[in-house]
Amino acid sequence: MSIAVAPKQTPAFFLQAILSFVVSATAVIGGIAYLPVDGWTRAFLMIGVLYAITSAFTLAKCVRDQHETQAVIHRVDEARIDKFLAEHDPFNTSPLG
Repeated sequence: MSIAVAPKQTPAFFLQAILSFVVSATAVIGGIAYLPVDGWTRAFLMIGVLYAITSAFTLAKCVRDQHETQAVIHRVDEARIDKFLAEHDPFNTSPLG
């Protein structure tokens, strides 16, 4: 029987991901703030960036949920197979098992 070990991210990787997000979001928002355009254009671009950020979070959550669902389904299937193999008697020749 194999035991699946879930990969765990390191604190350094988690910190790098947070810093990367903060730096990239700050750079884009700062770039929009200093664009030589009127306020309406700047507001439109800012709403677009915020929409893209929230969409990215939603997509990441959906991908994570789908992965977790598949992992649970695989574990249930593996448990069924393990139970079947544990109960199977290869030397029993009767048709009823």
